[in-house]
Amino acid sequence: MLIAAWSQSFRVATSDIDDILSHHTEIVFARTSPQQKLIIVEGCQRQGAIVAVTGDGVNDSPALKRADIGVAMGIAGSDVSKQAADMILLDDNFASIVTGVEEGRLIFDNLKKSIAYTLTSNIPEISPFLMFIILDIPLPLGTVTILCIDLGTDMVPAISLAYEKAESDIMKRQPRDPLNDKLVNERLIAMAYGQIGMIQATAGFFVYFVIMAENGFLPGYLFGLRRPWDNRDINDLQDSYGQEWTYSQRKILEFTCHTAFFVSIVVVQWADLIICKTRRNSLFTQGMNNWFLNFGLVFETCLAAFLSYTPGMSNGLRMYPLAWQWWFPAMPFSLVIWIYDEIRRYILRRYPGCWLDQETYY
Repeated sequence: MLIAAWSQSFRVATSDIDDILSHHTEIVFARTSPQQKLIIVEGCQRQGAIVAVTGDGVNDSPALKRADIGVAMGIAGSDVSKQAADMILLDDNFASIVTGVEEGRLIFDNLKKSIAYTLTSNIPEISPFLMFIILDIPLPLGTVTILCIDLGTDMVPAISLAYEKAESDIMKRQPRDPLNDKLVNERLIAMAYGQIGMIQATAGFFVYFVIMAENGFLPGYLFGLRRPWDNRDINDLQDSYGQEWTYSQRKILEFTCHTAFFVSIVVVQWADLIICKTRRNSLFTQGMNNWFLNFGLVFETCLAAFLSYTPGMSNGLRMYPLAWQWWFPAMPFSLVIWIYDEIRRYILRRYPGCWLDQETYY
């Protein structure tokens, strides 16, 4: 350890500070002035370090203010140092800094997880309307069922992620870069929208086409069918096998597809909720000890079943009962989401800093 004792009047050039900080990992600066403390903090920041400063006096205030996080003493600290600091130790115990940092990282982690879970379902919700316009197919998902997802089945699971325990590596990570590592960054958007969300949308369309095909409308026949399908005056619309459908019969089939698409989103959101439990660790390491989250899984499933099978829902929410086998087509997609993310996180742990880590670790 290099110990450098400097007098109050001694000044060190910026280049000298940078040279010292670059070539020595453990340094003690003694008898430094407020200005010199500020120079040291700025020198560490120029090296790309995240700087924390602790202090209790007026002379520590400039460094406390300039640091990435300033920590003042709550009992022995002066009023000026408390005002300049970001964190105040009420018990003047340095061990509390570690607890505070861990709690802050946990809150940040859980916010990211909740946002990632919530954003993912936006793709399977908006894509039916895009395909409705672009491919001219009967509407796969209605606005009412979207509200059932956003205000119903997704609410409790998203909140339950706030109760998730800290991952085992939470205090082994490098400090967060405040300029680049935002709460919602491009990697989170890419994961939620471009990867998991696309798999979920595929699951919903697969269920939609399965039900349509089982009722006589093969996938290729649906393209360009939107206008005659929605025409109230056409009551003899033929399907792929020549069977005629009235307007009311078509709408019952369409609303049944809305319900099935809604249920498929719930099924794939099971896997999305589970993979959002951790950002890097495996599910087998994290475990399923968050009982709020476990309740959320049961709650969204029961709510989906309630909305699908309760008598009278066809009049209010335009949701029709589903055949029991129509719950299963989306399950392989849910399994794919979980396996894919387990493999992704394994690669992140096995090869830290790799291309996949840089592009997908949100």
